[in-house]
Amino acid sequence: MSTIEISKDYVKTGAEYSSLGCQLKWKQDGYWYKADRFGFESLAEAVVSHLMKRSSITDFVEYEPVTITYQGQQYRGIRSQEFKKETEELISLERLSRNYTSLSLAGVLERIGDAKGRILYTVELVENLTGLRDFGIYLTKLLELDAFFLNVGRHTDNIMLLYDTKKKEYRFAPVFDMAQSLFSDTKNTCPPEKGMVECYHSIEAEPFSGNFDEQLKCANELYDRHLQFDFSANEMINSVRDFLNGMSNSSGYQGSEKRRIGEIIRFQTKKYQYMFKK
Repeated sequence: MSTIEISKDYVKTGAEYSSLGCQLKWKQDGYWYKADRFGFESLAEAVVSHLMKRSSITDFVEYEPVTITYQGQQYRGIRSQEFKKETEELISLERLSRNYTSLSLAGVLERIGDAKGRILYTVELVENLTGLRDFGIYLTKLLELDAFFLNVGRHTDNIMLLYDTKKKEYRFAPVFDMAQSLFSDTKNTCPPEKGMVECYHSIEAEPFSGNFDEQLKCANELYDRHLQFDFSANEMINSVRDFLNGMSNSSGYQGSEKRRIGEIIRFQTKKYQYMFKK
């Protein structure tokens, strides 16, 4: 596991904030770095991207756990390569809606009575404003990943598109920022003393329903199922175990954190058996 020193001389953007609100984030030498702030966000992100390599999701960001040294302090963290082109910028659905309609997408969704209606409204809005097609399929893949990995960070400011400022064209962003998965927030919603069942009751999905299965069911009914893993459930469990065991002691992650991830994966593979090959 690499140790990376972040130098102010080379940081292009300085310390920024991720979707977690106040998770330290930097860019240096073509890599984005994020430091853990609320628990084991980086480890969760690394496990999710590791498993997406064996899934039907073909466009996603790979994450590598690292130790970050910044201004004399060490952080558990993660890095990923820059995926935007020089002429591209990230546009959230919230920003897209405000730019073109002057309305908050989150606010509009609150006034729509059911999850299916909220999904349909969002897909129609995005396709009409951007010219993109099959956004419903793209969105469904995100909701499938969120349900399986229990990602609680999919608010309207964290569903992103890429906009080429030169070509004036939009494209789908790769899947990234799954840091709020797998009960990673051990400082707030899922502290170590909470059991699995209690943690499940402490988290809520976003942005179409507070229930992961409700918004997943609605998306699947509208746009079919798309997430499929190309190994069996037992092979996934073993793959996660090997990945976690392969991390050096210098990573700073505790055995209890690794066991929590393993426990969640075992539970989710049983719940979503249809996502695995026989």
